[in-house]
Order: sequence, then structure tokens, then C-alpha cells
Amino acid sequence: MFGLTFEKLLIVAVIAAFLIGPERLPLYAGKLRQFVRTVRDFADGAKDRMKEEMGPEFDDVDWKKLDPRQYDPRRIIREALLDDTPAPSAIKPVTPSALGQSGSGQRASLAPGTVPPFDPEST
Repeated sequence: MFGLTFEKLLIVAVIAAFLIGPERLPLYAGKLRQFVRTVRDFADGAKDRMKEEMGPEFDDVDWKKLDPRQYDPRRIIREALLDDTPAPSAIKPVTPSALGQSGSGQRASLAPGTVPPFDPEST
């Protein structure tokens, strides 16, 4: 946690005890206890609210699976590139003869399986 080891935290606590002094140390220890209790109550309240809003599905969620530390972008890209899904077939362009138009202005419906014409410059 932030590169702090137990020894470093202990040294900081001893220095803080000397700076605060024996008269004010119980007061600040009580404030620290109250702060920790407030943070714990806040976290428990958030958890209870999540349970309330999600309903019975809250217990079914695998929270370790949703841990952002498990995501490795290299693995995700590798899996996406090695995905063995078949490539989509080539799209056949539609010609006026496929639509049944001979240039006389008549409209015909598309044959099954044909893709309607698309002009990328018009959109």
C-alpha cells in the first residue's frame, strides 16, 4: 500500500506520538477510532444499498471476476486476434438488372439474399 511497510508505519506512529505528546495522544487516538468507524459504516452502508438495489442477484455476482486488476490488455487483444469465428461472406453489389429495372422508372422489390444499394458519399 503506497510502498509503506509495517516498519515504516510503526516509525511514523512513534514520531507522531512524540510530536502530539502524552496529553493529547488519547484525544487523537479517539478521533482516529471515530474516523475509522465512520469509514467502515460508510462502506457497510454502500454495500447494503447495493444489495437493496440489486436484489437477490447481488449474491450471484462473482466479484473477483470483476476485479480491474485481473484485466491484461495484451491477453484481451491476443484472444481477440486468435478468435476462430468465420469471416463474413463478401457482399454482392446490386445492379439495376438484379433489381429488375431496365431504366424505365419502374421499381421492383429486391430478390432474397441481395443487399440494397448503398452510396457512402450520400450519407
